[in-house]
Amino acid sequence: MRVGSEDHSYKWIDNWAKIPESDSSRKGWAHPGIVVTESGNVVTCHPGDPEVMTFDSEGNFISSWRGDFADAHGITLVNEGGVEYLWIADNGSKRNHVHGYEYPPGAGDASGQVFKTTMDGEVVMRLETPPLAVYENTRYSPTTVAVHEERCGGNGDIWVGDGYGAYYVHRFTQDGEYVSSVNGEEGAGAYDCPHGIFIDYRKSEPELYVADRANARVQVYDMEGGFRRSFGDGFLTTPSGFATYGDLMIIAELRARLAVTDMNDDLLTYIGDNQQVCDVEGWPNNANDSGQIVPTSLLEAGKFNSPHGLAVDANGNLYVAEWLIGGRVTKLNRA
Repeated sequence: MRVGSEDHSYKWIDNWAKIPESDSSRKGWAHPGIVVTESGNVVTCHPGDPEVMTFDSEGNFISSWRGDFADAHGITLVNEGGVEYLWIADNGSKRNHVHGYEYPPGAGDASGQVFKTTMDGEVVMRLETPPLAVYENTRYSPTTVAVHEERCGGNGDIWVGDGYGAYYVHRFTQDGEYVSSVNGEEGAGAYDCPHGIFIDYRKSEPELYVADRANARVQVYDMEGGFRRSFGDGFLTTPSGFATYGDLMIIAELRARLAVTDMNDDLLTYIGDNQQVCDVEGWPNNANDSGQIVPTSLLEAGKFNSPHGLAVDANGNLYVAEWLIGGRVTKLNRA
């Protein structure tokens, strides 16, 4: 099955990731990030467990490691001197079937964390909660990390999006020292869930893209945090994450589709558009006759349910991890 438009067509490979069968993989409410290594392996988070999994390009499970985190909500790959590392944004809480797929008691008070690991899970760096007065009364719940890598001509700055907490984007040095923050008020307006951030290297000067999800727009900055523009009015509903390939940017929209834009941030096409599924009671899952949340029965090949994590490989193939009970990772093959 092929999806997309004639100029942007992909082969849909359904249920691509062969996640080892277990009770927690079936019952866990997946909420993952996803990245592709330079060798072509794919790294994402287990649907139910604090476990980072690696798959080969065919979706075969290779290995995993467990960590001290609630959820690897955001995963970012960096390469330093030929060595790959992972940055993980843990928002601090996870919905659990034991609690009827609500958050565990006290989860609303639990802060998240941002840390860097080797590919096999050894923690090599942690970032402190930014020293802002807002965190005296608001939890820190980071969802995303972007690094201005030296191999790309950057200075190593680390940017963190607090998508579920105070709605700020924070800047740190490569050594983890806090520098500054933006919250959208310097741009198109205060953020409402800055869920995903991404450094775009398609132009002569890199830019920082912020998925201002609940405001249905993207805000764009220079690498000093200076506002440049916003876009998405009229064609984005829930931008959540980004990937680029060539001149194209692909934007994951939580409400059941991918959007493809050009160098001018103009819409070219949608992929896997299925917005009507979002109107079903219990979405991204289903609700039974008693109102209890249960796994969705509406997953279809060629149609998205809730794109959350997004990555692209060196050949332009896309990998999409969705937000739902049991999880689903789909590969979209350009060939």
